Amino acid sequence: MELEFFGAAGEVTGSCHILRCNGRTLLLDCGMIQGGRTSEVRNAKPFPFDAAAVDAVVLSHAHIDHSGRLPLLVKRGFRGPIHAHNATCDLAEILLEDAARLAASQSRRANERRARRDEAPIEPLFDLSHAQAAHGAMVGHRYREFSEVMPGVRLRFHDAGHIMGSCIVELQLEEGGQTRRLVFSGDLGQWDTPILNDPELLETADLVLMESTYGSRRHRDRADTVAELGEILTSVNRAGGVVLIPAFAVGRSQEILYQLGKHHRTWGLAGWRVFLDSPLAIKTSRIYWDYPHLYDDEATRLRRNLDPMPLVEGLTLSRSREDSMAINQIEDRAIVIAGSGMLNGGRILHHLKQRLRRSDTHLIIAGYQPSGSLGRRLIDRAQRVRIHGQRIPVGAQVHTLGGLSAHGDQQDLLRWYGAFKNAPPLFLVHGNPEGAEAFVAAAAAAGARRVYPAKPGRRLDLTAL
Repeated sequence: MELEFFGAAGEVTGSCHILRCNGRTLLLDCGMIQGGRTSEVRNAKPFPFDAAAVDAVVLSHAHIDHSGRLPLLVKRGFRGPIHAHNATCDLAEILLEDAARLAASQSRRANERRARRDEAPIEPLFDLSHAQAAHGAMVGHRYREFSEVMPGVRLRFHDAGHIMGSCIVELQLEEGGQTRRLVFSGDLGQWDTPILNDPELLETADLVLMESTYGSRRHRDRADTVAELGEILTSVNRAGGVVLIPAFAVGRSQEILYQLGKHHRTWGLAGWRVFLDSPLAIKTSRIYWDYPHLYDDEATRLRRNLDPMPLVEGLTLSRSREDSMAINQIEDRAIVIAGSGMLNGGRILHHLKQRLRRSDTHLIIAGYQPSGSLGRRLIDRAQRVRIHGQRIPVGAQVHTLGGLSAHGDQQDLLRWYGAFKNAPPLFLVHGNPEGAEAFVAAAAAAGARRVYPAKPGRRLDLTAL
């Protein structure tokens, strides 16, 4: 009975951990490494295990940094089941197919450069058939129901409040007459997040793995953040201009639309045009609409009075490339919500190429931006940035809205872990070393004594706990 840390140990993305029990192997997530110039090379490296020997995967939620290498796992020989929440299965189908198309596009661009240097072509990380096979292997579950996923391994999901279908993973393990309860937080949401329920609290475990993305930070109060968004839009309304909002297709896009619909009148948005310029976000918004039983109380009340999803006056769903390009002709009073949230691809880059140099452009960054990424350079007020090989001067006004994060902050993490009555050993994953160390200190100040940053390759003998 052994747990080995692999991905998202000492960093934020690439979630993947290896559980061995009764001679079988189970993975917790199999995510893509995102951000930074070496991510493509790192994603293509061999796994530290034989993919064909993996018996099953448990997927905490659909975000690509947790699910994105599942097609690669299939490509390298995995043939087992992938256990996930039903909503995660639906979202993952869309996200993994999009990742396959992105991988094909990246390999085409790389091969054009390699051809000019008379170098041999490279193949994409995986293709559409691998993404479809990964989705086909998914087994859907509901919250709070036990299932035996391998001999001696029982699984139960709890609501993590991060995105639709996101899960806290509870595993009850039995081997050689010994039993252990392992809890993996996945990604935990904030309390009082619109649409979603709060993260579910658990009381007992023998070992806890918890994300620590914002282990060193407190988010700004959500109400203040929403008020600031309204102030930015009111200011643009007076002065004129266009607002660009890079947003993740799952979670962030839906919350921004929710806030725009809820505050349409008070923010003076009559006559504005709102573009959801992301085929991915359009599809995932429909999935959000299909799971009303997972909404919080406020969203449930609002949904009873609505037919389409989402209800935003002046909303245009920009599905095609031509729809997206037509937005460039608009000079004033427009909000463009486009992927990707980390500014590492997608249509937002094309809008930035067109508008970043202009002082009447307002760029609102409302999500985590890894060190070295385009988003981080813009937050750090770079005067010029490179997009698609071109150096673009930055004249736009850049705003950051940390309070809209889908991740809980330090206090949320302490609140969630503090619900365990037996204060089990806690290993911190999905966070950078600085954030993890800051959380260790905060947890110690709150009375926790067994809190450790996870390190890649470290193995834990669960029978020794």
